[in-house]
Amino acid sequence: MLHVIYIGGVFYAVSLGVTSGVSAVIVSLQPVLVGILAVPILGERLRGIQIVGLILGVVGVAILLLPKIFEGDISTSFSAAGIIVCVIALLGTTGGYIVQKKTGADIPFITGTAIQYGVSAIIFAGLALTLEDNSVQWTNEFIFGLSWSILANSIVSIVILYTLLRHGSAQRASSLYYLVPPAAALMAYFLFDERITSVGLVGMALAGLGVMLVMRENS
Repeated sequence: MLHVIYIGGVFYAVSLGVTSGVSAVIVSLQPVLVGILAVPILGERLRGIQIVGLILGVVGVAILLLPKIFEGDISTSFSAAGIIVCVIALLGTTGGYIVQKKTGADIPFITGTAIQYGVSAIIFAGLALTLEDNSVQWTNEFIFGLSWSILANSIVSIVILYTLLRHGSAQRASSLYYLVPPAAALMAYFLFDERITSVGLVGMALAGLGVMLVMRENS
């Protein structure tokens, strides 16, 4: 679910014309869905302060992306199919968290992860051979982007995620999603000299506060 439906879905939605701002807002609803579903499925308890944290996280991400929206990062002519695919990706990552938390503890970590990657590779290879021309331009930018996707997105982040799910609640692990847009904005500021507006700083602060409230231990 996480690799094929979520990652593949987001990439495909962007190819259909969904902007990064819109896709980020849709996917940022994941912690809310995980928080709600974790109560009946996983037996986790959702406290009032955590509900406030989830809401603040969504608001913070939305505020952080507002400058992009005002600059034209969203258009009324976006693809309806792309939005549907993005919602499917959201459901994929939500289901992936729930399933991994519920069954992951009974599966050997390395073996289970290898099987997931193997199945994902077969599916993506089949889709690529069927739907794409498979021509690749080996530029420095492509090599860097591919390396980052493999090492950071597919290995480091997944290892950290599965470790968090093994030793903590699905609600707390999913709340870290709220830190992705602020982290991306900071990286863009230092690497690409992109400007962070005062509104964006407020969004970062709210997203961070939301994560803190969800991660907070029972008092």
